[in-house]
Amino acid sequence: MKKWISIWTALLLLLPVLTMAPRAVSQEDIKPFDVNAKSAVLMDAYTGTVLYAKNANDALPPASVTKVMTLLLILEAIDSGNLSLQDKVSVSEYAASMGGSQVYLEPFEEMSAEDLLKSVVVASANDAAVALAEKVCGSEEAFVNRMNERAAELGMENTHFENVTGLDDDVENHTLSALDIALVSRELITKHPLILQYSSIWMDTIRDGAFGLSNTNRLIRFYSGATGLKTGSTSKAGFCISATACRDGMHLIAVIMGSETRDIRNASATQLLDWGFANYTVYTDEGGDAGEIKVLGGIASSVPLNKGSFSVLLPKGKEKNVEAQIQLDDSVNAPVKEGDVIGKVKYVCDGEELGETNILAADTVKKIGYGGILVNMLKKFCLY
Repeated sequence: MKKWISIWTALLLLLPVLTMAPRAVSQEDIKPFDVNAKSAVLMDAYTGTVLYAKNANDALPPASVTKVMTLLLILEAIDSGNLSLQDKVSVSEYAASMGGSQVYLEPFEEMSAEDLLKSVVVASANDAAVALAEKVCGSEEAFVNRMNERAAELGMENTHFENVTGLDDDVENHTLSALDIALVSRELITKHPLILQYSSIWMDTIRDGAFGLSNTNRLIRFYSGATGLKTGSTSKAGFCISATACRDGMHLIAVIMGSETRDIRNASATQLLDWGFANYTVYTDEGGDAGEIKVLGGIASSVPLNKGSFSVLLPKGKEKNVEAQIQLDDSVNAPVKEGDVIGKVKYVCDGEELGETNILAADTVKKIGYGGILVNMLKKFCLY
């Protein structure tokens, strides 16, 4: 599993997130079949393309799927250096008082941020989520304010957080839509792949092996390519999940909300993922060396070129029809700076333009002066 995660992390670095930005979903979106849930979305993680939508904008109670945003803010704190996995976190009485799923933290107990993170991701521990939120922002209230700010930044239009856990007995308007959950899930797994090292754990321990953790997401064990991400269930929310899986370079996010049972939820997520993998594929041009171009009036006669990488989601079979059309002049005038845009590569499939990537100068070529011209003339004269 660790080897698989390393491969996936490398793929994230190679494949750009481009071509199509995440978009709002209307009720008229194509729904080729029905899933047994109040709402659902299937999204491609690389491009943000919505492949399936059912009541995608309906604001519903999300239960512990709330913690996808909680985890995003925690991972952002880690990646920014404001929190270290090795930091010791002192548990407050408030954090220890959380009910529901928990790892039974004691007031003033100290635990590493990594073990608390693992507890949130694997076991959906409410007490660990609050302890980390307090560590990052000082209080749950301040952390929740940041959750709502971050939701607005991500374009999550049907979201409002009231806590970091998803517990909903005492909340008035703690809701997310399936599309919003897909958006925040995408941000988490594409920008912070460290999360996949934890969300793919089936069983583990904390407290030096004294307390066992078992993943609430059964797809991790039973679905090929599953990478995460978060389950949730309450009497108000029903059974919910943001399920992620990667096959053949394509990472999908399946969101299910309001299923009647855990088994129905898991079956619906499996149905969406299976359909996505069966019907779509990712076309990728990894870029790199693009030859060279003649330079006029430079101290060098040519400059090497690189092209950017390009990736696009296509219906299966269409990837064979993609043409890369190079748009490049015969020469370029000096001076040339490394990184200058020299040309473009347009990608076309069956007459439809899919997108483009730049061809860039891979080196700098200065303009030649009179002295350089004289030296070149003397060199040519000596050759004769």
